[in-house]
Amino acid sequence: MNDKELLRSCLQGEVEEFRNIVDRYRGKAMAIALNILGNKEDAEDACQEAFIQVYRNLDKFDFQKNFGNWLYSILYKRCLDLIRKRRRFYRFFNKKKRELLDSMGNQNLKPDNKPLLSGDLLQMLNPKERIALCLWANEGYTSEEVASVLRCSSSTARVHLFKARKKIKALLEKENVSMQDY
Repeated sequence: MNDKELLRSCLQGEVEEFRNIVDRYRGKAMAIALNILGNKEDAEDACQEAFIQVYRNLDKFDFQKNFGNWLYSILYKRCLDLIRKRRRFYRFFNKKKRELLDSMGNQNLKPDNKPLLSGDLLQMLNPKERIALCLWANEGYTSEEVASVLRCSSSTARVHLFKARKKIKALLEKENVSMQDY
């Protein structure tokens, strides 16, 4: 059965068919979420929330559109929600860290200025640049398909791709890494 047949079966009450949809898209969804979020636990949470939202909103799916793009746009939004929650936590954490260091009065201890996720170049990109680059480079999406997931124009998607590659190139050049493929 193709995606649309499975979805129609789900809408007619065959809820077990949704398991086939999940099995079909789980791996790719997890890879996308992992590239965006940078850790397995958050990626699993985002995927689970996305599949739940898809199931609850199956009646709103436009059968003229591509199901995968619809799923990935929902997944993208769930990933953004987790990033926002993470940012709030890190801001609170860094504020408390600075307060603690200030209260200690120790000049030898300084908060580091490195990004919290400095080990991964993708984490240096904003979420739209990150997802655009991941979909394009890892999944082979065209700029039109990236635009569909990000819900923007294809020219905006190309701008996100350009900026992402430019930032990665600058970061790698800063570290004296060759950029032959970029």
